[in-house]
Amino acid sequence: MANNILRSLPSIDVMLRHGSLSELVSRDGRENVRDRLREALDEIRREVLRGDGLPLPEDPESLAREVSRRVRARFESRHLGRTQPVINATGVVLHTNLGRAPLSAAALTAIGEVAAGYCNLEYDLATGNRGKRGSGLDAMFGDLLGAGAAAVVNNCAAAVLLTLNTLAEGGEVIVSRGELVEIGGSFRIPDVITKSGARLREVGTTNRTRLSDYEQAINEQTKAILRVHPSNYRIIGFTEKPELCDLAALARAHNLPLFDDLGSGSLVDLAGIGISEEPTVASSLEAGATVVAFSGDKLLGGPQCGIVLGEPAIIKNIKSNPLMRALRVDKLSYAALEATIASYLRGNAQRELPALAALHATRDEVGARAEYLIDRVIAIPCEVELRLIDGFSAVGGGSAPEVQLPSVLITVSHPRLSADDIEKRLRHNSPPIIARIVDDRLTLDVRTVQPRDEAAIITALQRL
Repeated sequence: MANNILRSLPSIDVMLRHGSLSELVSRDGRENVRDRLREALDEIRREVLRGDGLPLPEDPESLAREVSRRVRARFESRHLGRTQPVINATGVVLHTNLGRAPLSAAALTAIGEVAAGYCNLEYDLATGNRGKRGSGLDAMFGDLLGAGAAAVVNNCAAAVLLTLNTLAEGGEVIVSRGELVEIGGSFRIPDVITKSGARLREVGTTNRTRLSDYEQAINEQTKAILRVHPSNYRIIGFTEKPELCDLAALARAHNLPLFDDLGSGSLVDLAGIGISEEPTVASSLEAGATVVAFSGDKLLGGPQCGIVLGEPAIIKNIKSNPLMRALRVDKLSYAALEATIASYLRGNAQRELPALAALHATRDEVGARAEYLIDRVIAIPCEVELRLIDGFSAVGGGSAPEVQLPSVLITVSHPRLSADDIEKRLRHNSPPIIARIVDDRLTLDVRTVQPRDEAAIITALQRL
């Protein structure tokens, strides 16, 4: 039997002409597929000679299908690790693992236009001389928030690191013990301060820090006062902390900069949808913060970046810091960020930015979309069973961790597949569909599904 199988193995040339691999050859190239074919055929030969492999067919066509299956499995495992689009059906709007905020159509257009050719990234069109990267954002943030100037780096942690290095290298930074938080990826505020070249001066206690604690800690080594928004962490109960305006007055009295690390940094008040503990950038500046830092890809709804706003003299020093070159963003990020801010300037952010639109979607709106999707699935007879249940969506991205957005979930069940089986099949779909398992039931939340992706979900569920 072993000799029969070895004799029946198709050649690489025959397999390259096999219809089942034509798509792979077109997508990944003939030489790439040839190398994977060689690996699959060698693997089968070793199994046959060892006699410990799975039973293999002897007829040539069945063997060809088995070789094709193994080659496809190899490509699938390689492609799963590549950056690729997925459908977010988890209901977590700012899902860090899935790339946080999707970009608006205007931002995508701006990226395409800038990426396709040259742009005035560091060229002054008015004078014809060398210009400053991101200079257009100063005017945009000035119109939107009254901010003096802006600097953009690759994320908010970089913004904090760069700002502290500029303001307080070699000196002390005063921070409340209740704000020494750990952000995503095990990055801790004390570690960021240390890496900035500054020294941490803790004040108060975990749950209570008074204005007098800050005042008593100020000395000749003090270079800045830092307030950190806790983002994904909350202290409740017997708590106390000074108002930002009082901290600003204290800082001014001692000629110190007050640096407010806002984390998510919303540009609009989201209290109307239950997100009341996320301070806006405007409120921080109005309260007297000298400089603020926040993320671009969270509640702002733009590309990944860290934005620093504040007094022009401080921003100028930040931009002159040698670290700025190491942490700066590219032309694509500027194009996307400018297009995103333009949506706010037009007053269309809630409609144009997918993340804000998803956050503002009501339970009834989500439910109507879920019902429509179910109707489309069952229009074709299939074994999958779909039901609607009440549930909740999450903001995500370390923002508003206690907020639950009322939603309607679709539960998916199948007579022969477990919730884990369904989850895996959807995850290995093309495009991958990322869902949640709640109480041993596979659930889909269309709050975070882009309308253009509904057809792919419908097809995938029908194939189950």
